[in-house]
Amino acid sequence: MEFGAGGRGWRRRQGGFGWGGRHGFGGGDMIRAGRMLATGDLRLIALALIAEQPRHGYEIIKVLEDKTDGWYSPSPGIVYPTLTFLEEAGYVTAQSEGAKKLYTITDEGRAHLDENRNFVDAVLERLAAVGEKIARMRRRFGGDERDERNGVPPLVRAALENLRDVAAKRLENDDEAEAKIVDVLARAAQELKRS
Repeated sequence: MEFGAGGRGWRRRQGGFGWGGRHGFGGGDMIRAGRMLATGDLRLIALALIAEQPRHGYEIIKVLEDKTDGWYSPSPGIVYPTLTFLEEAGYVTAQSEGAKKLYTITDEGRAHLDENRNFVDAVLERLAAVGEKIARMRRRFGGDERDERNGVPPLVRAALENLRDVAAKRLENDDEAEAKIVDVLARAAQELKRS
């Protein structure tokens, strides 16, 4: 049984999952405004987290938030319907604990997860990489996106860090790069002033 967002199956073609290049996290188009994971992807990631240990919905939100150092936190409005779907598909069971439900993976869920293990591992690695990048940015710039003192949103900070990394690599390999980089940055600054 294969489920996916937009009529697509959960299986991904080789190299078909990336992190929005326009945001500085590599190739592909997975990061969209306000949304990091497609619905089918979140189903697999939630299933993988439940396979590690039985979890409540809130725990899944917190694990993803922790993996990305606070940059990505799926909303309860996405996580709880995902868990309901996994339960209805027979991939998890839910046990009520007061107002909460504790989700546990089933044998069918483990089999489905095993079929998609390469994809899941790749996405979890990318989530961890995003978290490491955000943590580096915070250390470098001395800020915390949850503490809005500096007023720079996380995506802008990620883009600035990416720009810094690309510029540093270019300077290593090209003696004439400094003038080019200064020109590009000056034009970008002027464009931002006009808009």
